[in-house]
Amino acid sequence: MYWDTKQWSSACLGDSELADYAKTATSQHFIVITSKTTKPKVFPLCFIEESTCVSRRVFKGWRVSSSVFKLFLEYSVSSKMTGPKGLTVWTSSMFIIGAIAGIGVLSLPKAVEDTGWIGLFFIFVFIVKSAYTATLIGKCWVMIEDRYPEYRSHVPDPYPIIGEKAFGTFGRNLVTVTNNIFNFGTAVVFMVLAANNVVTLLANYTDVSFCYWLLVLSVILAPMTCLGTPKNFWYIGIGATISTGIACVLIVIQTVMDKHEQPIVHHSETSTLKIFTACGKMVFAVAGHSIFPTIITDMKKKNDFYKSALLGYGIVLLMYLPTALSGYLAYGRDVNVNVLKSLSVGNLAHITEILITVHLLFGFVIFMNPICQQFEAIVGVPEEFTWKRCVVRPIIVLAVLFVSESVPHFGTVLSLVGGSATTLLAYVFPCVFYMKLCRDVNEELKLGPHHVINKEGTLTQKSIEYSPLLDHLTGEEESEGAFECEASEASSPASSRTRISEPIVIPMWQKILNTKIVIIGILGGTAATVSAIIDITNPESLSVPCYVSLQGAGT
Repeated sequence: MYWDTKQWSSACLGDSELADYAKTATSQHFIVITSKTTKPKVFPLCFIEESTCVSRRVFKGWRVSSSVFKLFLEYSVSSKMTGPKGLTVWTSSMFIIGAIAGIGVLSLPKAVEDTGWIGLFFIFVFIVKSAYTATLIGKCWVMIEDRYPEYRSHVPDPYPIIGEKAFGTFGRNLVTVTNNIFNFGTAVVFMVLAANNVVTLLANYTDVSFCYWLLVLSVILAPMTCLGTPKNFWYIGIGATISTGIACVLIVIQTVMDKHEQPIVHHSETSTLKIFTACGKMVFAVAGHSIFPTIITDMKKKNDFYKSALLGYGIVLLMYLPTALSGYLAYGRDVNVNVLKSLSVGNLAHITEILITVHLLFGFVIFMNPICQQFEAIVGVPEEFTWKRCVVRPIIVLAVLFVSESVPHFGTVLSLVGGSATTLLAYVFPCVFYMKLCRDVNEELKLGPHHVINKEGTLTQKSIEYSPLLDHLTGEEESEGAFECEASEASSPASSRTRISEPIVIPMWQKILNTKIVIIGILGGTAATVSAIIDITNPESLSVPCYVSLQGAGT
């Protein structure tokens, strides 16, 4: 229920009514205050505390004189809600699946071939680790919303904000650069793959080159990227998941049929370079962490993101293992880095390629969204739909098109992006940020109610003199002591956070696990990146850009 100005007069609550109301209030509230000499003012992000609502009206440290002010309440969006159009656990899990499943379906059979049977175990381990670190990102954001009420509304750059609240400006800049590199690189990979699939599908009907298809796809994708945030295009997440799920079933069926036609299959020998490169592909195939914070901020109940992560990754595991195993057994050393190119030509292969292409186009929109939101925030594009969005976002698509026209082979780019940015976003950042934010909360609780760690990470004495409400008091009212400040966090210049009342205890096993994930992520990411760079500089991996030769890139 929302109250407008016409309803304020009938919404006044007495002291006893207010105390009773506080006992049942669970949502965030606004305080609307009127004075004899001022217009009504709205002071948001104040919370009613049952323990302080006694004989006088007390709101988060501000004691208000009932003889001077009338107080009115209105519901606002709960700190765990984005509104009736927010994402549910189910639709959020669809975005997780839709964002990450397609690439893994295509690349994991080759990754398993390069690592051998142990590659299947690696896939399982990476999925479990990714699901765990995804839940940490969810906890980080809920923690930030609890401490910083200003982030309970729309946020265009949630992952950089997590980095900022953990490690200041350095953390924000590091996450911003890494996140945008990953999302941009993923968009390039998706566009290149989609164009290659179209070329294969229409090879018997037209001789239009890969380079021209990139142009056509960019024209198709540009208006699709103009959709707002994930809650505005939830059907794209569902469509990407359904198309990938059906494609997985068809791939398994086709590979089983091909295996019967060629029962003897030879496998290649593994090497250190192959293993690290394959691990880069695996990490890329299971990590969609760059978009998870964007999904979380659009959820109805952000505390439930862990359910979405577990559900999403559980379904991804059921997709990946059968397709990776069947491709490995059916084609052996002849399996292509894009398993679709290994399938026998036929109706099943064509349908599968169409479905995967649909997924890639939808996935492109999902991964481009965080980049678009951040860039729009920088240039001042409003959150609501305007013509400015229709100008800015297609320009970003053009930038992706340029890189796609210049890109080398799909497989090496996949390993490079997966080995560098992904390990940081999926394994290192979530663990480090979570432990740092928990430590900050516990430090504040130890310091007591009169201190706070400000945005710069330094200790500050809380002000008990400043109040925006005092600006509306006359000298007589102020001298009457109408307000008594009791260390209000919500209005202190040093902080705009609300206090988490209980310490956050991280068990020792979790600290050890987080530390191991960080170390393995750094070492594995470095090794995979070096391997990918070595591989990408191989003359056989290079291709001529489209603006040099229209038959160049994309092979």
